[in-house]
Amino acid sequence: MSYSKVERVLAIYTKLMDGCLIRKAEEAARFGVDMRSIQRDIDDIRNFLEIDTDSKGYINAVVYDHMKKGYCLEQIYKIRLTNSEILALCKILLDSRAFTKEDMLDILDRLISCCVPEVSRKLVKDLIRNEAFHYIEPRHRTQFLDTMWEIGQAVRNCRYIEMDYMRTKDRAVVRRKVKPVAIMFSEYYFYLTAFIDDEKVRANFEVIDDAFPTIYRMDRIKKLKVLDERFHIPYSSRFEEGEFRKRVQFMYGGRLQRLKFRYTGTDIDAILDRLPTAQILSEESGVYMVGVEVFGKGIDMWLKSQGDYVEVIE
Repeated sequence: MSYSKVERVLAIYTKLMDGCLIRKAEEAARFGVDMRSIQRDIDDIRNFLEIDTDSKGYINAVVYDHMKKGYCLEQIYKIRLTNSEILALCKILLDSRAFTKEDMLDILDRLISCCVPEVSRKLVKDLIRNEAFHYIEPRHRTQFLDTMWEIGQAVRNCRYIEMDYMRTKDRAVVRRKVKPVAIMFSEYYFYLTAFIDDEKVRANFEVIDDAFPTIYRMDRIKKLKVLDERFHIPYSSRFEEGEFRKRVQFMYGGRLQRLKFRYTGTDIDAILDRLPTAQILSEESGVYMVGVEVFGKGIDMWLKSQGDYVEVIE
């Protein structure tokens, strides 16, 4: 029998979708054509699958298996989020106010272009257009994404960082050599969490115990150099940023402290969400006794913001 090109391509495509291995010599003999024709058919299927990716949300790729000496279909990974997921992410990004307006709009545009099917892009953009237009960038107006990536690599490779940092209290720029252990985000700002290496500098800090890291706002890093020198933290003593994050409020460093307070407000869930380590110790007639573990003095600011709803017991 003679086969048209369309019939050949559909037959090969069906075999691939069924998980079969395609060998050019076998297919050439089956359809009565040379192997170059079969290679062109495979290339046509590859091109179709690349186009089909937009509608399916994942990549189907025809790859050559050197062990089996043939072509097979491989589903690589999902690349699409749902429209609602992208909309939620865009809203969270805009509300974070973490980046300059230029960086924020660029990130949103690429996020939508890469992750939303073309037919839905205009709708998503329309839903965030007004908020994006009125977006208020942080006052520091610092573009720090490249710096954050350098810090991330230093954390991963356990390399010391030397930086010129503008202090909050007097705006003076000081030089610090630190062991970077984590990157964190909280309320408009990204932070570097690190241990100070200089004992003379640490002597002037309220907390000098190595168990408590220092927190640096990333936009205040004026100059950064990742050193070749490495540091070592034993696995048993590694810094667990997830546990630390649950206990630090407003990104103020300091000692670990335990508090107990009485809460008489109307939404205890908001308290438990704001303070991840909080536990309800008792409850009577809508009055809650709450215990919590936190690092530093940032908790004081939050307690004052609650007014008469919160009374510190100990």
